[in-house]
Amino acid sequence: MTTDIPLDSPRRHTITLAATPKGAAIGRRIARRQLTTWGLNLSHTEPYYSALLIVAELAANATTHGRVPGRGFELHLCLTTTVRRGTTLRIEISDCRGDRFPALPAVLAPNSQSGRGLTLIDALADRWGTIPRHPNAKTVWAELDLPIAPDAS
Repeated sequence: MTTDIPLDSPRRHTITLAATPKGAAIGRRIARRQLTTWGLNLSHTEPYYSALLIVAELAANATTHGRVPGRGFELHLCLTTTVRRGTTLRIEISDCRGDRFPALPAVLAPNSQSGRGLTLIDALADRWGTIPRHPNAKTVWAELDLPIAPDAS
């Protein structure tokens, strides 16, 4: 059995937002502020911008496809360092539609106006997937492996 041994305490940030376009916009701003607070904008610029795009796509999906009137969605960010993987940023968006799990489209029509979000997440993230949440909800997550910062030799 292989286990990940944490090398430090994970840095976490979780917030519940309204499942509206305004809630998604607030989630994007909160993610940008939190990732900047953790210094990713300076030490890991490419993963920083990838993470912001992933948050934007997942928040948009939660407000468009995972919306239940009167219920919000949850944004969770976690930055951990482990022996096996090094430093990983995990992004989670949880919504109240456990009956609708996302899937990559098999074929994208060149003129389609939607359907590219998960393809973008698949291209940017090192790993992504979904987890059912009790009672009838789901979490869509994406992970970015952060390379060792150049000045951290």
